[in-house]
Amino acid sequence: MAGAAIASVGMAVPEHAVPNRVIAERLGVDDTWIETRTGIRSRRIAAPGQRLYALASEAASNALSGARVDPAELDLVLVATMSHDHLTPSASALVAAEIGADRAGALDLNAACSGFVAALGTAAAQIESRRADAVLVVGADLLSHHTDPDDRGTAGLFGDGAGAVVMRAVDPPGRVGPVVLGADGANSELVRAGRDEGLIRMNGPDTFRHAVDRLSEATLDALDAAGRGIDAIDLFVYHQANSRIIGAVGERLGLPSERVIDCMADYGNTSAASVPIALAEAQLQGALVDDATVLLSAFGGGLTWAATVIEWGLADAA
Repeated sequence: MAGAAIASVGMAVPEHAVPNRVIAERLGVDDTWIETRTGIRSRRIAAPGQRLYALASEAASNALSGARVDPAELDLVLVATMSHDHLTPSASALVAAEIGADRAGALDLNAACSGFVAALGTAAAQIESRRADAVLVVGADLLSHHTDPDDRGTAGLFGDGAGAVVMRAVDPPGRVGPVVLGADGANSELVRAGRDEGLIRMNGPDTFRHAVDRLSEATLDALDAAGRGIDAIDLFVYHQANSRIIGAVGERLGLPSERVIDCMADYGNTSAASVPIALAEAQLQGALVDDATVLLSAFGGGLTWAATVIEWGLADAA
């Protein structure tokens, strides 16, 4: 079996930042109300007419540049998203064309906020089974297109963004551990967006409890599957859903706070983009370095969740 590893990470966000004050005025609350409940101070919002595939392509190009990989080398492009520009064509096909990945296959994956980690597992499996040598994995969402500006439960929560990683075959294997996946469709009504109105509706308190439970369980399951303990993890990168959720998971599991990434303040919840954006932020801050042991975990609508342990960087490419 071949090994898979992450060669690089890249991100892209819209230029326009919307501070809490703008949203709070519309909702009739104090502008500290949003930050206290979520940890968010501002979020990036796509300009009118800005397309998901364009933002995803920008993040992809940044990741490819960091990995020094020509798009023509890619065997597969995976895009995790729940906010497609079209029913068809797929976002992945448009991204592949935009970046010049002319020989790559293209697939979209929708597991809401868990999508990027699930797609990472799919990419790793393709490489490990020797069906691919180079795979681009993108997480991208424009949730501003699906947010009710008058809904107190969601109006201040979501932002827009994209993040991407390039995965390569390496020898020996073991740099991407087993990917733990889970789903609970029986509680799907907690987070839902129907075709009729296209807006996200969420039962915040119950979703919060499920998120803390599932992220905690998935963390322990991923550690067990990888044969690691909490002390062996250099960096914990969770889905950036809410700073209170991240804090509650850290408290429950006894995680050292200095090893847990929280970049909610400037981006908000960017759904499938949040984990790769958090990775890119950690790298910019100097917290993500070659050979660091990193736990990734996400929870989202569906309900879905995913987690894995990785060794950051390529080591020796095959």
